[in-house]
Amino acid sequence: MAARRILFSLLVALCAYHFYREKPFSEDMVRGKRILVTGSSMGIGEQIAYELARMGAHVMLTARREKQLQEVVQKCLDLGASSAQFVAADMSNMTEAQRVIKETKDAMGGLDHLILNHVGKTSLFGPFQWDLEPVIKTMTVNFFSYVQLTLSARDMLRESQGSIVVVSSVAGRVPSPFSVPYVASKFALEGFYSSLRSELRLLNAELPITVAVLGYIDTDTAVNCLKGKMLGSPSPKAECARAIVKGGMLREREVFYPYWSVRPIIFLRDWMPELVDYLVSRAYLVENIA
Repeated sequence: MAARRILFSLLVALCAYHFYREKPFSEDMVRGKRILVTGSSMGIGEQIAYELARMGAHVMLTARREKQLQEVVQKCLDLGASSAQFVAADMSNMTEAQRVIKETKDAMGGLDHLILNHVGKTSLFGPFQWDLEPVIKTMTVNFFSYVQLTLSARDMLRESQGSIVVVSSVAGRVPSPFSVPYVASKFALEGFYSSLRSELRLLNAELPITVAVLGYIDTDTAVNCLKGKMLGSPSPKAECARAIVKGGMLREREVFYPYWSVRPIIFLRDWMPELVDYLVSRAYLVENIA
């Protein structure tokens, strides 16, 4: 009984904190800004591109799929983007990551915001096969390419007093089964960008970093991977994109979406790890996972 009262009090305090710190957001924060969005041919990245376009941003899009990028660029223009361009690139190649930043600079003359969102096609769902190769491939795309893009874009972002938005996952905070290489890459992102943020603050180097911690979103990739294997309904990707854009433009430290699915379990992670392990385990239909 006492534990329930404590838990209830903590959740009430968390709720009050969430609403008290709400900041005003204006589309003027986006209009005319030069923004690069990775992984933007589909899913959350595509929706982020549309959200930015509606607010009049200059968008540069990148992903592997050129045909899909062309379609997304056209829709961005139809929605009101100040300009929309793309560069097709494979983020498993660090030279390609550098090329994306160079072409962005050549095309837009600079960069105000870098939104890192892409994931590798090796980020599959299922039991770990005790094979190093998928781990290396996943870490290369989901982590090392993020770092390379950040390094290459640093000077432009400093010149514009811009910011970085990193799309992560609750799997980067809470250990999750059946996606071990993916989870490892998200933990790496969290460690790198949180530590970098802390270091930049100590050095009085202005480069805000927003980390978006996401739950189960209704992207085609996530739904196809998890349907019939996990309990719960996915949250809408368009609403997720709006939360990421708002938090990024406000230069929030973190964005949690969906807030009430993600934030409490992270809050409890260190206080009641056994409870969190139990709750996570109950979400999986193990008998349906090959």
